[in-house]
Amino acid sequence: MSARTKSRKRAIDILFGADLRELPISSLLDEEAARAEAEPRRESSWPYARDIVEGVESHLSELDAAIRSHAQGWPLERMPVLDRTIARIGAWEILYNEQVPDAVAIAEAVESAALLSTEDSAGFLNGLLGAIARDSAIARERG
Repeated sequence: MSARTKSRKRAIDILFGADLRELPISSLLDEEAARAEAEPRRESSWPYARDIVEGVESHLSELDAAIRSHAQGWPLERMPVLDRTIARIGAWEILYNEQVPDAVAIAEAVESAALLSTEDSAGFLNGLLGAIARDSAIARERG
């Protein structure tokens, strides 16, 4: 498993916990920062996990708007918490992280959903994030 894949998994854990327990993302991020400092073997996956969590937190309203506008028939509030978390991470990578190709962001989200959620979730996230990536690419072309 690559360091970035491990980072995404750590980010899922933090964001999922915050959403499920209705806690501020920053408090779980602080807890994870302390854990990362205490466990040096996990340090390689920490910087990107922190970038993801901070990015999702700072762009949460824009990410949720993008997900809402592309999630045909699935209100954000009715999505399973895990799927919503993975969608937010994938959308952040597509919309705000130019270092990650859209196809990689989508593939990582689909793989996470297949491993952690359901096969239906993987297909749903593939379509959702594909639509976000397509519309984002069109918007970039128009400048």
